[in-house]
Amino acid sequence: MTMISAVLPDDLLARIAGRAAGYDRDNAFPHEDLAELAAAGYLKAFVPTASGGLGLGLERVASEQVRLASAAPATALAVNMHLVVTGIAAALVARGDESLAFVLADAARGEVYAFGNSEGGNDLVMFDSRTRAEPQPDGGYRFTGTKIFTSLSPVWTRIALFGRDDTDPASPLLVHAVVDRDAGGIEVGDDWDTLGMRATQSCTTRFVAAPARADRVYRRLPVGPSPDPFIFALFATFEILLAAVYTGIGQRALELAVTAAHRRTSMKNGGKSYAQDPDIRWKVAEAAIAQDAMLPQVTALARDVDELADHGAQWFSRLVGLKVRATENARFVVDQALRVGGGSSYFAGNELGRLYRDVLAGIFHPSDGESAHATVANAWLGPLRRD
Repeated sequence: MTMISAVLPDDLLARIAGRAAGYDRDNAFPHEDLAELAAAGYLKAFVPTASGGLGLGLERVASEQVRLASAAPATALAVNMHLVVTGIAAALVARGDESLAFVLADAARGEVYAFGNSEGGNDLVMFDSRTRAEPQPDGGYRFTGTKIFTSLSPVWTRIALFGRDDTDPASPLLVHAVVDRDAGGIEVGDDWDTLGMRATQSCTTRFVAAPARADRVYRRLPVGPSPDPFIFALFATFEILLAAVYTGIGQRALELAVTAAHRRTSMKNGGKSYAQDPDIRWKVAEAAIAQDAMLPQVTALARDVDELADHGAQWFSRLVGLKVRATENARFVVDQALRVGGGSSYFAGNELGRLYRDVLAGIFHPSDGESAHATVANAWLGPLRRD
C-alpha cells in the first residue's frame, strides 16, 4: 500500500491518537482533530488540484482512512461522512456527470458536509424515505422529517439528504438535494450518548420545511432500486470508506494484541512473556491472518472504482460484501485482541476496551447483514420469486 505521508504524517496521527481517549470519555466532538485535518488539506482530499484540493482517488483516500481509524476510530468515522459526500461527487465527475460538482467547489471553500440519509424505522434505506420533499414554484424543495446518525453534528455547514415527493401518488419520487445549515427549518439535537463512536457526535437532525435551492437539487428518482449512476457512486464510496475505517480498527487491535503479548508474563510458564505461550500465539496468529485479508480487498475494490472497472450486475454484491466482511472481521480481531490483552482491557479507559465499543457500531451501518445477503443472493441467483 502506498502511504501519503504528506497528507496524514505520523506526527499528526500521533497527536490525534493522543486525544482519542479524552474525547471518548467526555463524549465530546474532536474539534482539534478536525482543525488539524482541515489544515492538512484532508477535507479537500477529493477536490481537484486545480481547485486547491489534493485530487486523490478513492483508493488513496481509503488507505489514509485505514491509518486515521487506527489512530482514532470515531474521528475517522466522523470525517468519513464528509469524505463520502465529496467522494460521490468526484466519482460522478470522473464519469462525466457534473451534477454534484458544486459539492467539490463547496469543499474547496471550506464547507463541511454531513450525510443525512438514515431514518429511524426505514429499513429500505436509500430506496424510500419517511421525509417529505415538497416541490416549490422556483424548482427548489422543502424537506420535513427526521434524520438520525448525522455525524459531524456540531460543525457541518451543508447536508446532503433526500425525501419523498408524493405530488403524483402514482409515481412518487425520491428527491436528493443539499440544504445549507443556515437556511432555516433545521434543529440539530444533543442526543448522542452512545456505547461507542462517541466523538462522532452523530446527533438527530430535524427538518421542518427546510429549503433546498433549485440548483442544489441533483436527483429525482423513482422509489425503489435505481440504475442511476448516483446510486452506484453513493454505494461505492460509502461502503468502501466504511470498510476502510473498520479495517483500521482491526489493524490497531492487532498491534495492541502484539504489545500485550510481549508485556504480560505468565507465572505458569516461569515468568516468560505471553508471546511464548502457544495458546496466545495462536490467538495473535488468528487475528493476524484475518486482518491481513482485509486491506488488499479494500484497496483493490477502491482501485476498480477509480479505474472505472465494469463488474456489471456484481458491483453491488461486491460492495455490500466488502462492508460486511470488514465490519465482522474487525469485530473478530478486536475480540481476539481482548482475549490476549487480559482483564485490564475490560476497563473503560483501556484502548482495547474503547475499540471493542467502537467496533460494535459496524453492525448498524448499511448495508446490514440481512440486506447484504439479499443483495448477494439476487446477484448470484436472480430475484426472489413471489409467486
